Amino acid sequence: MKFKILIASSLILFFIQCKKTKTAPVNEVYIDNIQFSPSSMTVARGTTVKWRNQEAETHTVSSDSTFFNSGDLSKNQTFSFTFQQIGTFPYHCNHHGTMKAKIIVQ
Repeated sequence: MKFKILIASSLILFFIQCKKTKTAPVNEVYIDNIQFSPSSMTVARGTTVKWRNQEAETHTVSSDSTFFNSGDLSKNQTFSFTFQQIGTFPYHCNHHGTMKAKIIVQ
């Protein structure tokens, strides 16, 4: 009986792990202290990047080439974008001109 429980538990863990590996990778950028952190991130094509505003101030995540735009993000709001093209994608905050960063997709 113990052997059957061990096998069943192993199979459950195996299927949970398989399901996790099928999910697209997610990388997070934090907005805090009037900056994006990290200010540069390199990801593989197909990766989802999530931005999280951790400040009371409103911010945006706006592509320099209008490729993506979060609109206004209040405290604790997030914006996600999946990068399907290879390239360098600089972005900024529309409310704070010194807030600049980039995503590099390989």
